[in-house]
Amino acid sequence: MHDIRALRDDPAAFDAGLARRGLAPAAAGLLQLDENRRARLTEAQTLQARRNEASKAIGQAKAQKDDARAQALMDEVAGLKTRMAEAETEAAAAGEGLDAALAALPNLPAADVPEGADENDNVELARWGEPRVFSFPPKDHADLGPPLGLDFEAGAAIAGARFTVLRGSMARLHRALGQFMLDTQSGANGYTEVAPPLMVRDAAVFGTAQLPKFAEDLFRTTDGRWLIPTAEVSLTNLVREQILAETALPLRFTALTQCFRSEAGAAGRDTRGLIRQHQFEKVEMVSITAPDQSEAEHERMTRAAEGVLELLGLPYRRMLLCTGDMGFSARRTYDLEVWLPGQGRYREISSCSNCGDFQARRMDARYRPAEAKGTAFVHTLNGSGLAVGRTLVAVLENYQQEDGSVIVPEALKPYMSGVERLVAA
Repeated sequence: MHDIRALRDDPAAFDAGLARRGLAPAAAGLLQLDENRRARLTEAQTLQARRNEASKAIGQAKAQKDDARAQALMDEVAGLKTRMAEAETEAAAAGEGLDAALAALPNLPAADVPEGADENDNVELARWGEPRVFSFPPKDHADLGPPLGLDFEAGAAIAGARFTVLRGSMARLHRALGQFMLDTQSGANGYTEVAPPLMVRDAAVFGTAQLPKFAEDLFRTTDGRWLIPTAEVSLTNLVREQILAETALPLRFTALTQCFRSEAGAAGRDTRGLIRQHQFEKVEMVSITAPDQSEAEHERMTRAAEGVLELLGLPYRRMLLCTGDMGFSARRTYDLEVWLPGQGRYREISSCSNCGDFQARRMDARYRPAEAKGTAFVHTLNGSGLAVGRTLVAVLENYQQEDGSVIVPEALKPYMSGVERLVAA
């Protein structure tokens, strides 16, 4: 959600930010809605003042036995009461219209975010690791996986497209990855482990800005709750409608959860394999900070995700997303892309975003500065640490052997109960 006061102060800067997102100017229309709301509120206050004055005069007229004046004043008060209620209703409607218009607009990009239309305009910042040189043609995981326990046919038969069954050592490797990531983030990286709800109310999904714009990307239950598309929703909303002490910040949360996405806009994309599923597991990281901490926290969070890839020995690159590829809530996003030899290219495995106070305004999440009066909105950050299914894909493709087996990375062996290689059943 945007700050209407900042928009009033500099509408040109607001429209310039929207333009970088490829959107038309909106400041004039928003300011008109704001002016209508404030005008109706001012009118209601003026009417209230006159009503109080007239009510007092009624008593004076009655004391003076001036019945005609008393009746005229009572008639005026009745009319004022009616118009006051109308003005308050109109102010509320104008406020709702303003809030809805503001809620439909994405966060404004930070100054250093490159302009661009799509992923082709993202900027590579760094690389880690050298892609392995194979002595044989490496396979895509969708071809490599089925003999090892990736059962795409059973998943489709049970639940339809974009669902997969994992069997035997493949299921164990998937579980090992999730536990290894969660232990890393909650241990070495200092995030507090949370087991959050997987179903949430409208207010929670609005708070992290999946609603109202992206409802079609979500699954909804018959009683009106939403299945979380990421634990970002549950973890970020842990501070909704709260006022935190500055000394409590930063707060860092992590969770390993199932995630559910309809993939409404992904028709025809990644239809083979595990890359894009309706149900998947992910380790999520969320940080709640004071504004002056969020830039450093963004770098810290991204390094926490990168550290997992490095421990697994998976080559990756860090990308700074351009304005056209950045998520709705983000003001800056780093994507980590892992090397997939079966596809011969880097693919996204983590996004780490600084949302500034955009989500905090929607959640009314504040903190009390130690050396200032009043309260201020916190900053929120979120990142994948990592997506378990996509990491499984990367492990399978990077650690595959010519005989079709897959070596278990050293970092995962303590979680594999002695299994050191995945082999065909």
